[in-house]
Formats: sequence, structure tokens, C-alpha cells
Amino acid sequence: MEVVDTLSFLLGTWGLARSIEDRRADALGSFRGLATVAGAPEDAPERGGWGHYQESGELRFGSRTVPAWRRLEIRRQVGGAAMLLFLDGRPFVDLDLRDGECRRVHRCGADRYEITTVVRSGALVEEHWRVRGPTKDYEATTTLTRLG
Repeated sequence: MEVVDTLSFLLGTWGLARSIEDRRADALGSFRGLATVAGAPEDAPERGGWGHYQESGELRFGSRTVPAWRRLEIRRQVGGAAMLLFLDGRPFVDLDLRDGECRRVHRCGADRYEITTVVRSGALVEEHWRVRGPTKDYEATTTLTRLG
């Protein structure tokens, strides 16, 4: 599926289901919750548009379940791509869904994050992370389903 503008496409509320395979800990986990992308790209044309990404829900490994969340900022880039940033403004990874698929690598110290995002439809996005490093070795698959 082709997307005209990454940030505008992502605006809204999404059901989130994530499976996690932690090879280092030999453990399987899951995350269930909501992801919300809020903001109005047209409100900040001088900055190219902006948004806030927040996911919240429950993280489960074995019999242990804990509340979990993650927040990122999103800035529109020239042409319709977007940049995901940590809350302190550091870049995380660029995201370009205009062709329906985006493959990126993010380095965090000695850790390497290989991230693939695929738009299956206007209401379904899949994301796959492969993370390796001196203290990390896991894969996570996330399915986002648009609500409403």
C-alpha cells in the first residue's frame, strides 16, 4: 500500500499486540495495549509538522505482568517521511512509509536494531525488530490495528 504522508497516515489510535522472543534470557513475552499518535501536522508548518507517539499497556513474561509504556516524538521530514525522536530530542530512526515498507538500522552504543515496518492496509501495520548487542539478543513483532 502506498502512503502519501507518514505522519498523517499514523495519526489516530491503534490496538497494539507485540510478541517478544528474548534469546539471551530464553524467554517469550508479549505486550498488549494501545498506541496513539496525536498532533496536527498542519499546526506547525514552520517545523514541518509534529506528532507524539505513546504506547501503553501490559508487558508479560512468564507469569509476571507489569504495566509498560513508551513515548516518542515524530517530526515530518521533507517529502512525507518522518523522524522518530526520543523525548530529549535525540534522533531514534527515520520512518518512510510512502512505499508501504521501510527498513532501517539504528545503532545504540554497541547494540544494533534492525527495524522493518510494513503497511498492510490503511488499518494494519506490522513492525519487526531484530536487536543484537553485547547484552541484547531479541526479536519483537508488533501488529498495529487502527481503531475507530
